Amino acid sequence: MKKSDFNFTLPDQLIAQYPLAERSQSRLLKLDKKNGQTTDLQFKDVLTELNAGDLLVFNNTKVIPARLLGQKSTGGKVEVFIERVLNGRQAKALLKSNKSVQLGAEIYFDGQPKLIITAKQGMFYLVETLGNHSGKGQSLSLLMKTHGQMPLPPYITRDTEAQDDQRYQTVYADDEQAGAVAAPTAGLHFDDEVLQALKAKGVNFAYVTLHVGAGTFQPVKTDDIESHLMHKEWLSVDQAVCDAVIQTQANGGRVIAVGTTAVRSLETASKNGQIAPFEGDTQIFIYPGYEFKCVAGLLTNFHLPESTLVMLVSAMAGRERILSAYQHAVDEQYRFFSYGDAMLIL
Repeated sequence: MKKSDFNFTLPDQLIAQYPLAERSQSRLLKLDKKNGQTTDLQFKDVLTELNAGDLLVFNNTKVIPARLLGQKSTGGKVEVFIERVLNGRQAKALLKSNKSVQLGAEIYFDGQPKLIITAKQGMFYLVETLGNHSGKGQSLSLLMKTHGQMPLPPYITRDTEAQDDQRYQTVYADDEQAGAVAAPTAGLHFDDEVLQALKAKGVNFAYVTLHVGAGTFQPVKTDDIESHLMHKEWLSVDQAVCDAVIQTQANGGRVIAVGTTAVRSLETASKNGQIAPFEGDTQIFIYPGYEFKCVAGLLTNFHLPESTLVMLVSAMAGRERILSAYQHAVDEQYRFFSYGDAMLIL
């Protein structure tokens, strides 16, 4: 299949630049993956679409303030975008500057050198916090807390604002699972009221962790999509999740992933046909022709043209049906991408 097979026209004005006043105010486009029928709903209608005994699987990763704006020793500006924290002091990062940065260069914040560039690995740099007079370096977490910003995606063209600290984070993000540099955006629609109502109905919850990386925004560069090399992301699926999935399937319930990251987590853990605990990197690439081993339904946002994510949802519902549903969403003025509306594929 060709990358162009997943292209569609999206007017710029439909790309949501801000979240709605309330998380659950979003619209919801339901797509029947068997017949392609679409139904226009409100997000709170998810309460009627899900059944007692269904299992919702959430990604509980927490977004870190991964964008840091510093200066080189010459005074030139440099943006450090943390891609992955390696340990308390080291990280893999993307650097943006008017002029190339050199290995060994120090990056300043508030007039003090706080980071040093130690190596380059492909498109990424390795950076490390600098030691003080006692040889102990400031932790990366403290540096990000002091100088970092929420890493809004590139299609949000405004500057980061105070509300993004809270709204570009799911309400169930786990402090102990901090590490994502992009939000698992399907989960942004859930507020405590909706979650409690789902529990009261008998819908069950499970939580995986996948630290969403900057690679999620990288375009497919090959015309033949099978030649595309997926980026790596770290995930964890524990025994409790596996038990919940197996029990749900045995009872005739549906396993419904909240977001493409939950899909990639569950399908990676089910690569041998039966879900089992998994911890480590995944490069799973799901596109039409893929046979799902675990996930029966998906709650997701609308995705970029020609992206690996629109290919994933096409694998679940069929390329023609997804493109038709997306055209309907454009015609009906749905809001797209991270702060946009949602789609439910059942």
